[in-house]
Amino acid sequence: MNLPVDPPVAPMLAKAVAAVPDQPAERQAWSYEPKWDGFRALVFRDGDDVVMSSRGGKDLARYFPELVDAARAELPDQVVVDGEVGVVREVDGVRRLDWDSLSQRIHPAASRITRLSEETPAVFIGFDALALGGADLTGEPFEVRREALLEAVGGASSQSRMQVSRVTRDADVAREWFSAFEGAGLDGVVAKRLDGLYVPGKREMLKIKHKRTADCVVLGYRVHKSGTGLGSMLLGLYGDDGEVRMVGGSSAFSDAKRAELQEMLEPMRLDPDHTAQGELSRWRQSGTGEWIPIRQELVVEVAYDQMESGRFRHTVRFLRWRPDRDPRSCGYAQLEVPLTYDIHDVLEGANDSGGTSDA
Repeated sequence: MNLPVDPPVAPMLAKAVAAVPDQPAERQAWSYEPKWDGFRALVFRDGDDVVMSSRGGKDLARYFPELVDAARAELPDQVVVDGEVGVVREVDGVRRLDWDSLSQRIHPAASRITRLSEETPAVFIGFDALALGGADLTGEPFEVRREALLEAVGGASSQSRMQVSRVTRDADVAREWFSAFEGAGLDGVVAKRLDGLYVPGKREMLKIKHKRTADCVVLGYRVHKSGTGLGSMLLGLYGDDGEVRMVGGSSAFSDAKRAELQEMLEPMRLDPDHTAQGELSRWRQSGTGEWIPIRQELVVEVAYDQMESGRFRHTVRFLRWRPDRDPRSCGYAQLEVPLTYDIHDVLEGANDSGGTSDA
């Protein structure tokens, strides 16, 4: 490749903050955009040569051949764009990002990759530009890079595989997006300085993510991979039908806490001589994994960010025991239900009253 910015490049990162920052009174300093929840990717195109690299520098092009074709067909001859790869799935008549479908795209078999590229094709959602034509844009402010991004990808139609994220300079609109766009499968809001440069590998952006708590019944546990102590605590919630469903696990414990928890839960085993088989999860796509069921008597409060398909989207964080709660009161009804939002309303060019793109 002979680009102004050649791979490998570490993408610019974001640091977590508690709230959407306000614009200073004297001038606009921030651009706000939805925080996409997919695979971070940098796309480099130099003629027919296309490289798609992950945040860690791994090759993503082999897993998403439809995006390589789209880059050749839809992007300028020489360009480097930063963005997110996602898979859109229709749920109850609304299109949203679907993590499970996306994670299944990473597979060693070429035949499966080809089949999934047709069955669950991905989209690339650009939110920054590092180069366009012969110009290196990393030393330019975000305002300039955003204009270059729109020039490179902004003419996309709703059917295009290469899309552009919406942005706003209105902090109140960004706060509305924080809640509304979660229904489209998004993860929060990102704030970028309008005069900020693109600094590879540095946490120069701000991210505001969803954080919530839930009370769950403890269904059982897995032993730590070392063979000693609790590896993860498995959690459940009751549905309207009165049946309990496994919704995820909490696993970030110190060595001392793991030993303490195993000692605490061991006497509560339903069957001291046998284990159960767990459900498939986003972390384990094959095999079942053994776990140890216990009496459903304990309630724990955990911190989580998102629910997806009736399960916690990520591993949750243990907060405290809730001896005051009846395990059967731990139902889905306690969870905050996100608003329903179509993914295509979060892309550049959407026309609705929820906010405007004004970069």
